Amino acid sequence: MTDYKLLTKKMKSLLSKDDNIISNLSNASALINMHMENINWVGFYILNNDCLELGPFQGKIACTKLSLDKGVCAKAVRNDDTIIVDNVHNFIGHIACDSDSNSEIVVVLHKDNRIYGVLDIDSPLLSRFSLVDKIGLEEVVCAIENTLNI
Repeated sequence: MTDYKLLTKKMKSLLSKDDNIISNLSNASALINMHMENINWVGFYILNNDCLELGPFQGKIACTKLSLDKGVCAKAVRNDDTIIVDNVHNFIGHIACDSDSNSEIVVVLHKDNRIYGVLDIDSPLLSRFSLVDKIGLEEVVCAIENTLNI
């Protein structure tokens, strides 16, 4: 089980408002990848006009652009809320960037009170993510957002 208090503390000490956004998101994805078990992809998609574009990540190659009309990340953006999907194969409109992924959590990231992008985490396990993960990752994202809002 992930110690989200420790992860959030490390995230706050790792990231700096003096570093550029890409550097911070790169280190954030690496730190999350180091601390979470049973995941096969963690990274960021950045909102750019009408699509989400691939940002820093850890894992296999990924889709580079995601439209806002389908997929888990797009639904999170449209709802401006965290989404947990226990089985991505049952999610209508799921975009399969990696056939090994079976469950997913997406947390919305804000900059200057607007949606900036999403933190996306995939797992090869079904039902990998829980309410504990949701709450913990929302705290982690809050720490990341504090470095974006300069």
